[in-house]
Amino acid sequence: MTTLTMTTLDPRSRAARRGLSDLSIRNLFIIPTIIFLIVFNIFPLLYSLGYSFTDFRASSNAPANFVGLDNYRTLLNDPFIWSNFAITAKYVIVSVTGQVIVGFGVALLLNREIPFKGLITTLLLLPMMLSMAVVGLFWKLLYDPSFGIINYAFGLGRFEWLSNPDMALYAVALTDIWMWSPFVMLLSLAGLSAVPKHLYEAAAIDRAGPIYTFFRITLPLVAPILMIAIIFRTMEAFKTFDLAYILTSQPTTEVISIRLYKMAFQEWQTGMSCALAYIVLIMVIAITNIYVKYLNKVKER
Repeated sequence: MTTLTMTTLDPRSRAARRGLSDLSIRNLFIIPTIIFLIVFNIFPLLYSLGYSFTDFRASSNAPANFVGLDNYRTLLNDPFIWSNFAITAKYVIVSVTGQVIVGFGVALLLNREIPFKGLITTLLLLPMMLSMAVVGLFWKLLYDPSFGIINYAFGLGRFEWLSNPDMALYAVALTDIWMWSPFVMLLSLAGLSAVPKHLYEAAAIDRAGPIYTFFRITLPLVAPILMIAIIFRTMEAFKTFDLAYILTSQPTTEVISIRLYKMAFQEWQTGMSCALAYIVLIMVIAITNIYVKYLNKVKER
């Protein structure tokens, strides 16, 4: 039985005189990284957690008073907050479902020998490389009822996408689908390329149809990496802010992140907004854990 140990150079050796030891190099890279994480991640996290138990307002010079769990009780008993969560859940379901369907569908089309495959894949990845603000303003022009190309293409006349309370959330979700479907496509392509070819050859010998092959070979083998894409996109969709804020100001599109922004920077309820941020964090962690447990079950099959 062998064990791995970290060795250091003899300080009197010629190799040590030429440069740093292994331990010094490790400390040189790891210690600054740990300090950076503590200063810019962990410290603000704990600092805001402390404020979530107070009535602190950033716009006031009054000292912060400890109120215990009152902020959390107030938020969890507020029907408007639950309405924001319901809007967010609806947005996440529509957006992530659309991204998975479009992204996986495009990956299936690209998973074959076609001319200019590399160029086509690169062009399809462009939307996810753009800034959220640029995408929001670009699609706001496309949705414009006067000269927007979407109404012209579908013959909808002067249909109001972003001013219609019933359609505004779907318009934002459609923009998000266009922007992030390439992410799902990229991961799906990686999964599809890893499926052994001999399985398809065996299915062809047994005269299995395309539907049977898809549900018995392709989907089960790609499911783990597809679940990873769903986990990432669900987390990001739950925290979405930019697109919804830029595209429309309809109450029906006020996802929880917009409510958090208004509470923190318009109403200046700093303590209350910190509590809401931690409620959102707990919900995201809970949803992610559910996905991870299901992902582990998929891998065990």
